[in-house]
Amino acid sequence: MPVLTRLIPSPVVVDISRGAMEKLAGLLADQRISASGRLAFAVSGGSGRKLRERLAPALPGADWYEVCDGTIDSAVKLADDIKGSRYDAVVGLGGGKIIDVAKYAAARVGLPMVAVATNLSHDGLCSPVSILDNDNGRGSYGVPTPIAMVIDLDVIRDAPVRFIRSGIGDAISNISAIADWELSHEITGEPVDGLAAAMARTAGEAVLRHPGGVGDDEFLTVLSEGLVLSGIAMSISGDSRPSSGACHEISHAFDLLYPERCAAHGEQVGLGAAFAMHLRGAEEDSGLFAEVLRRHGLPVLPEEIGFSVDEFVAAVAYAPQTRPGRFTILEHLDLTDDQIRDAYADYAKTIRS
Repeated sequence: MPVLTRLIPSPVVVDISRGAMEKLAGLLADQRISASGRLAFAVSGGSGRKLRERLAPALPGADWYEVCDGTIDSAVKLADDIKGSRYDAVVGLGGGKIIDVAKYAAARVGLPMVAVATNLSHDGLCSPVSILDNDNGRGSYGVPTPIAMVIDLDVIRDAPVRFIRSGIGDAISNISAIADWELSHEITGEPVDGLAAAMARTAGEAVLRHPGGVGDDEFLTVLSEGLVLSGIAMSISGDSRPSSGACHEISHAFDLLYPERCAAHGEQVGLGAAFAMHLRGAEEDSGLFAEVLRRHGLPVLPEEIGFSVDEFVAAVAYAPQTRPGRFTILEHLDLTDDQIRDAYADYAKTIRS
């Protein structure tokens, strides 16, 4: 008898709404995640303290742990600090770094993890991956998907708008990443998980084609849902393939070559995605990417994030080395520096016209 369905790793509950954070204690009790309120909260030392003041009265049984940075050392320390206590779950309350640290620590001690996002800077909020800095730079660590995902739109509005813009770039880049995945399938025979691809593509298209802006609740809801769906798509595929292609290789190259000057992740991958679409001959899509990125205040040219054309060419040339074994339009074309420079000149001319 064939297996006709499959189990999909995903949160038990996703709450994206205004005032969601104030309902956190009740939500965890109702979903039987924590009826006792015995929770280990991971927060930052800055904005996390203010949020703690808001939430602590409703969660008297919780303990609070300040996380100083997004390193593997901080994640291990958090795991050591909470080990041995009878907590129901670990709650990561903050941005991507705090949530990644909390995901890793929860996995290390065998507890479920609740993600409470305070900004929308990237699609790792609900993914089965923790991105943590280590002695060799930055590493990706497999972890379970959060058991619950909470996004309070009021809190998102209070965060700097650059975080929302970064999330927009990351969500839109899904479309380029899926094109790379399908190219790899055609050229190398790499299998494509259709469900993961559909989910990631739908998330990207929803953000790309939504007429709203960063100040609209409806748009913020669509962006939040898109980032959550991207994380679930990665859980389904078992890796970052649905959301990471040439766009992310270019961003990783910026991070590695110019670590003191790199821009926000979503700014870099949005620019990388627009250029990658140009490389594959999808001029209309590349132009649409640039138009939408500009409308939301994101860069479409390297000079807009402080990089020269020569530095951009160097980053694109180096990009395939950042993800050995991953096949994208960059590996397929295998361009020389002069060819990258010519392609960039065409790209810049097209989106400026």
